[in-house]
Amino acid sequence: MAEILTSKFNYNIEIFTSDAIDFRALRDPKGKTIMGDNKFYSEVNSLKINRFGIHHNITEEETLQKLKNIPSFNTLNLSDRLVNRFIKNGPYLGNLIDFFLKQEKLNYELIHTTFFPYFNLITSLIIGRSINKPVICTPFFHFSNPRYLDSTLIEILKKFDMIIACTNIEKEVLVKKCKIEHEKIKVIPMGVDHKIFESVHTSKLMNYYFKQNFFKKKEKDYKLVLYCGYKNYEKGALTILKSIPYILEKIKNVYFVFIGPSTKAFNHELVKVKKLRNSRIINFSPDNLTGYYDKKKLVAFKEADVFVMPSRSDAFGIAFLEAWASGIPVVGARIGATPEVIRENIDGLLVEFDDPEDTAQKVIKLLKNKKLRKKMGFSGQLKVSQNFTWEIVAEKTHQTYQNLIKANN
Repeated sequence: MAEILTSKFNYNIEIFTSDAIDFRALRDPKGKTIMGDNKFYSEVNSLKINRFGIHHNITEEETLQKLKNIPSFNTLNLSDRLVNRFIKNGPYLGNLIDFFLKQEKLNYELIHTTFFPYFNLITSLIIGRSINKPVICTPFFHFSNPRYLDSTLIEILKKFDMIIACTNIEKEVLVKKCKIEHEKIKVIPMGVDHKIFESVHTSKLMNYYFKQNFFKKKEKDYKLVLYCGYKNYEKGALTILKSIPYILEKIKNVYFVFIGPSTKAFNHELVKVKKLRNSRIINFSPDNLTGYYDKKKLVAFKEADVFVMPSRSDAFGIAFLEAWASGIPVVGARIGATPEVIRENIDGLLVEFDDPEDTAQKVIKLLKNKKLRKKMGFSGQLKVSQNFTWEIVAEKTHQTYQNLIKANN
């Protein structure tokens, strides 16, 4: 989106972030970092990326005291309890805060931050208050996860000049449960580079095929069930593993492909499922992928028969858009924002969260009905091209930015 705002609307955008690669690094020095792996990326597609190391060797008390020495922090009137909770969540980038506070003049007209409930929300508010400019937050509020409804943490969202929700359901929760003013919330969905997913096998990737490379020779006509995301309980990856025995009772000629970072819980369950007769599981992690547009990922989406992600921790679910852009139907959980994203029985099916049998039944239904799969996949592909491209998202974001900047001047 930043690339489109820069090229189409002439924005000058600076991106500031941590050097963390995985979630563990946000709180633990043993986590993976870009600098630690000697892979320091200072530019992505001509956009400058400013990366700062995370301070792990400073106590919560020391961090809180440093913050209280900052005038703009004190104007936020945040409770010590709230601040300490955000410090624990990380990442605390003391050098980033110092970098901004030492500048004689900052010419930003607006600051936009993401992801609740991480410390960067406090950082962005400190900077915004110090230069008296509006601050926007896209929290990706996973309200179906009980941890997100902590009243102490929610207080931070009321300090922002504007909140961007990904769905109308998310906005409704932010208004009713979080007590945020209706007028301060703008709904802007997620997007996808749909043409990249649509053009697989007709572009430079046309000579690379997933089933040809990863299925056994005599099994190239077998079905492919795909999951792409963080492999944990919240995202439904464990539920999919537990659904596999039920699926194999009805359909034996199927491969299950998982793409994304693994967890101990996932690996433990994976060991058990792999012992099943006829189980065919292909597991990819970031270690054997080359990035967001890794060709193995792209062709896996294009050749999949069904995409499954029965998650309760998605504010939207970009992976659903990737699946639809590839022309395949999806299965998601009937919880959180997903029922607004997936049109049940039109471009996908819904299941109960953490219900392996229900998940299996819906996957079986799609695997047995090619006509239904094609119909739903086409409906999703059309929906994405008309409503969920990054160009559309960038246009809506641009208008939101301009309205807020004008109101501040």
